[in-house]
Amino acid sequence: MSQQTPRLAIETAGLVKTFGETRAVDGVDLAVPTGTVYGVLGPNGAGKTTTVKMLATLLRPDGGEAHVFGHDVVREADEVRSRVSLTGQYASVDEDLTGLENLILLGRLLGHGKKPARERSAQLLEAFGLTEAAGKQVKNYSGGMRRRIDIAASILNTPDLLFLDEPTTGLDPRSRNQVWDIIRAVVSQGTTVLLTTQYLDEADQLASRIAVIDRGKVIAEGTKGELKSSVGAGSVHLRLRDPEQRAEASRVLALALEADVQLEPDPVALTARVGAGADNGRGAAEQAARALAELARGGIVVDNFSLGQPSLDEVFLALTGHDTRAHEEAADATKDGAAA
Repeated sequence: MSQQTPRLAIETAGLVKTFGETRAVDGVDLAVPTGTVYGVLGPNGAGKTTTVKMLATLLRPDGGEAHVFGHDVVREADEVRSRVSLTGQYASVDEDLTGLENLILLGRLLGHGKKPARERSAQLLEAFGLTEAAGKQVKNYSGGMRRRIDIAASILNTPDLLFLDEPTTGLDPRSRNQVWDIIRAVVSQGTTVLLTTQYLDEADQLASRIAVIDRGKVIAEGTKGELKSSVGAGSVHLRLRDPEQRAEASRVLALALEADVQLEPDPVALTARVGAGADNGRGAAEQAARALAELARGGIVVDNFSLGQPSLDEVFLALTGHDTRAHEEAADATKDGAAA
């Protein structure tokens, strides 16, 4: 692996970390371009947090190599630390201090003078919509406010690379959108972001490239479009006029599309993924048209039809054999889960 990789913020080859008999990270290869949001998607226990800790020099790898802006994370740890910042899954600021006091304290620890530390803190509080809460103790902040103050603390000195480890776990939709806006703003200033997440929509919204990780291994990597195309060219969604015809419609679709058919909660709705043989949008449309013709020949009336790309949820299910929605629900219900 080249020591100088100006095009890449992160480059790893065969990265390994074990804890006793458990191989938490099992040969991870990553290539993260500079100036982008790179998503690492996977359920709890996949190895996401362990990977981040090795890249941030908090854990020593047991095998493989990792470079951050060309610097080896073991041999050149100080150089790596000077260019990165990490926001973990839980707020790391002092809850007994106010938001302003936390930022000023951290600014002083980072070498800012009294006045510059206060000015930078005020600037970040305003940018993150926390000016009115600046004088409140952090223990009285909402979950969304805690995440914002934590990210603000991470960029007091603007890092070249920001690790965001599941930054929106447990947040309500409004707070999640606020954090997403902050991430976009950070990247627009030139910072590279490595984002670990369990949320499919988060990866879909933010990341230009995504690595899907499961059981310590990268099982797929690419752009959103590439990942979606890897499991089929599209998904067919149908609504029938007569719910009594759904069983027969499912049989006809399965044969015509050579794909599994999902029965939706709505008694007249069905979804089927267009097979991998339809390797482009035109092929998918042709398969879907043939399926509709078969349904019509069978006397099955379709009231509504649509053809779209597979969702990331379908991608994850196809790649891993399990649905991320169950993992998301578990994450939302658990405050103090084990590190991913």
